[in-house]
Amino acid sequence: MKRRIGLSLYPDHSDYEEDREYLKKGYDLGFSRIFMSMLEVSEGKQAVANKFKKVIAYGKSLNYEVILDIAPSVFDQLEISYDDLSFFSELGADGLRLDVGFDGNKEALLTYNSQNLIIELNMSNDVAYLDNILTYKANKPFLYGCHNFYPQAGSALPLDFFVKCSERFRKEGLKTAAFVSSQVGSLGPWDINDGLPTLEMHRYLPIEVQVKHMFATGLVDDVIIGNAYASDEELKKVSEVNRYQLELEVELNKDNSEVENEIVLDNQHFRRGDITENMVRSTVVRKKYGLKDNPAHDHSNEYNLGDVVVGNDDFGKYKNELQVILKNQKDSRKNLVGRIVEQEQFLIDYIQPWTKFKFKKKGE
Repeated sequence: MKRRIGLSLYPDHSDYEEDREYLKKGYDLGFSRIFMSMLEVSEGKQAVANKFKKVIAYGKSLNYEVILDIAPSVFDQLEISYDDLSFFSELGADGLRLDVGFDGNKEALLTYNSQNLIIELNMSNDVAYLDNILTYKANKPFLYGCHNFYPQAGSALPLDFFVKCSERFRKEGLKTAAFVSSQVGSLGPWDINDGLPTLEMHRYLPIEVQVKHMFATGLVDDVIIGNAYASDEELKKVSEVNRYQLELEVELNKDNSEVENEIVLDNQHFRRGDITENMVRSTVVRKKYGLKDNPAHDHSNEYNLGDVVVGNDDFGKYKNELQVILKNQKDSRKNLVGRIVEQEQFLIDYIQPWTKFKFKKKGE
């Protein structure tokens, strides 16, 4: 599936003109999905309709897909029947995210709504919820999954649980989504907002690292910034993340030759299929640059996790092979050419046999 980046809006807490400006910035940078919360609606049906229709219409004019987050209380308050979703269709929404589930049969029936609205399920539970819905022959093309976000520090999902929950949806081929958190956004659905990530480990990481991780798991199609408003710098950094392969930021050694920098930055790398636990080996570059000289430099100290090395002239047939160090080692036949920035070193775990990856110079 194509991978997308998205924004979140909270019309009951925000200003329309600010929302409009935010959506335009996102559109210009390639954002294409909106998560819009209706959990906090407190006005009458017509007032709600007027408020949401206006911002949704602007989002749709920019070709965003708009999913409304709803709960049973919303249906009750607005006196809407689950058997008639025309109210949401008339607002201009593309789908509804069910913050709270039902009995399985109800969700399956909802996927056959006459308005052809997408029904998005809460993914953040490791139970047979999805299996139950599919047992009732849900209309799978109209069924998505989306994780929760967690405003309270310490309350978001641990990684292993996130993986288990996500795999239930992934094995069924459903489109999936999860949230990352701006470090400056202060708007969310509730009065507590310590950030709005799906994963607790993401809460205080730079937003682009969160996004890289989400896509690197291979479990998420859409990554949405949970809180509003992300800064212009954050929006730009998210837009620049490679959604389809891991691109690690590397701090290059100032003593590198031109050839070494070219090997690191200008090539498609992939890990050999017959892996070793000591380093990630990108061997295709040694063939491409086999005739290029590479004198020894920065080669006498111990190499540590995250160091990037290239074989020097003393390394025979392995000259100009690129390696990412996994376990501490010394080898004077390898030049230290760079180091993966510390905040991204955990992403090295996602470079598995045959995984394609690239490097990006720090600060660019």
